[in-house]
Amino acid sequence: MVWFNHMAVKTTLNLDERLLARAKALALREGTTLTAIVEQSLRARLAPRPRTGAPREFDLPTVAGTAPPNVDITDREALFDVLDDEP
Repeated sequence: MVWFNHMAVKTTLNLDERLLARAKALALREGTTLTAIVEQSLRARLAPRPRTGAPREFDLPTVAGTAPPNVDITDREALFDVLDDEP
């Protein structure tokens, strides 16, 4: 089956029995198929959502501590040596 240059694919889903029953009932009420209900639900869930409100601002706490060890984190062995030395 092909719709709008998109191929339909068969797949198997493990769904909660009650959720499946509700989806089937909705399809029956709306005179459509379970496939259409699942596709509409997936499209709605996967659609981009507009950002709402202003970005949140927050302060990160700072704490006093000791200087981190001078280690090249790209050197795996050196990094493991430092991690092994920690209490």
